[in-house]
Amino acid sequence: MIGLAAIVLLLGTGRIAGVSGVLAGAMGQAPTGDRHWRWLFVAGLVIGGGLYLMFNDFQWGAAAATPAWPVLIGALFVGFGTRMGNGCTSGHGICGLSRFSVRSLVATLTFMAFGFVTVFVIRHVIA
Repeated sequence: MIGLAAIVLLLGTGRIAGVSGVLAGAMGQAPTGDRHWRWLFVAGLVIGGGLYLMFNDFQWGAAAATPAWPVLIGALFVGFGTRMGNGCTSGHGICGLSRFSVRSLVATLTFMAFGFVTVFVIRHVIA
């Protein structure tokens, strides 16, 4: 579905569906006339996630047991990394790789490597 949304956005507007760039543009880094579709895109992400929760028997499980502070710290790190890497996983991993971008390949390999290291440290070193 993400790939289909990226294709529809690219064909319909000529824009790349990197979520961090879409959100940054909606928040004011894009010209005023270019913000409407960005807000619709963000609203679709939120509404889509809400519809999934409504129609599926989703259990919060371990996520509910996690205190809010590590989630907030993680969100700050993700936001920092997104700005530092000039894009997020959707922009580089889906849209960039499909356009054969070397920069996106390096970014995606970096995301994956640090994800693997983080899981290893959390499961085998800290726990």
